[in-house]
Amino acid sequence: MNTIKVGDNIPSMKLMAATADGPKEISTDEIFKGKKVVLFAVPGAFTPTCSVKHLPGFIEQAEALKAKGVDTIVCMAVNDAFVMGAWAKDQGVGDRILMLADGSGQFTRALGLELDLVARGLGVRSQRFALVAEDGKVTQLAIEAPGGFDVSRAEAILAAL
Repeated sequence: MNTIKVGDNIPSMKLMAATADGPKEISTDEIFKGKKVVLFAVPGAFTPTCSVKHLPGFIEQAEALKAKGVDTIVCMAVNDAFVMGAWAKDQGVGDRILMLADGSGQFTRALGLELDLVARGLGVRSQRFALVAEDGKVTQLAIEAPGGFDVSRAEAILAAL
């Protein structure tokens, strides 16, 4: 599987969203069609960089991103919807960010952005990345180097819009 790139369409799949009413099935078409979306992915909910920097940065920049025409901000991880919901509550996300669970990693695999952390006891997760899509087509893609936290930060995506 090749890694998704600028100009590619987001694969049409079903995922689980963590909502105030519990897990809810949602399709990528519902999320991306006719909208400008920022999707950022983290290796895991409740993990240090993800909880201290990545998600909080997007919470802080949510209004600025929306002022640049972003309709939806999505945080995705290869975790289940219950974990994503608990993490959203812990971080005070509210309705600013759609918390998306790619529980089995199928969407992450379809994007070609999986990260094998089996040796560290974490299974196969998502690489840390951020993308911007307009009407389902990728217009920007920022994939972090292993262990990095630079190009997928909220501030970097905001500056690129």
